[in-house]
Amino acid sequence: MEPSDDKIPLRPRGRGIYLLPNLFTTGGLFGGFFSIIAASQGRFEAACVAIFIAAILDGLDGRVARLTNTQTEFGVQYDSLADLISFGMAPALLMYHWALLSMKLDTATLGKIGWLAAFLYAACAALRLARFNSQVAHVDKRWFIGLASPAAAGLMASFVWTCQEFGWSGEDLRYAALALTVVCALLMVSRTRYTSFKGSGTGPKADRVPFFTLVIVVGVLIALWIAPAVTLLAATTLYALSGPLMWLRRSRGSTPPQAPAA
Repeated sequence: MEPSDDKIPLRPRGRGIYLLPNLFTTGGLFGGFFSIIAASQGRFEAACVAIFIAAILDGLDGRVARLTNTQTEFGVQYDSLADLISFGMAPALLMYHWALLSMKLDTATLGKIGWLAAFLYAACAALRLARFNSQVAHVDKRWFIGLASPAAAGLMASFVWTCQEFGWSGEDLRYAALALTVVCALLMVSRTRYTSFKGSGTGPKADRVPFFTLVIVVGVLIALWIAPAVTLLAATTLYALSGPLMWLRRSRGSTPPQAPAA
């Protein structure tokens, strides 16, 4: 008997999503959402910790996807949307509830400037993420163009966390908080280059870093155990300043020497 030709064709496999990397992304999104809720309730330290947990999970999801070969366009877009909540909206609302809200105690106009500064930060974070997604295939992976949104969020959160530990209220530091919010927002959309700590950028050694980096990481972990808020504030401040300082160094080095006077 010849085999029948009218067999039921197999259904094509649907295009699903990979669970593991997206679980990390969802965890980061949850951290950002929890930070917003905690900040609105006046639980500022918990809100700061949630942002840093979101940053850790954000750093893990991409590496997990690469290690397990589960990178998808869906994961890239989902990660960007989660980052907008965790590193755009959450830090902006954290700073607003902690300090910028109290600017209305001075004048109604300053009160508007307070929430507009928070909006500026959120908008710049969205612009930063959109620019990164549109240029990711055309830039050197060793560098970020503009301050990365997780780094900016870490600076905002560590500032609030440190002030809380030392008993400094946001109401007293509202103008310092306003300046920090605006500076972080502008650094994100600037053309300043920041190191990404991703090695050479291409080839099998793309993710390798210098050995001395491991020594620095160990030192940072020890400092985090002793004084986490102050250590994170120092680390994020130094990183935020590194971009403008490198730009100044390059601009001075590229200045042609002046001819000696006759």
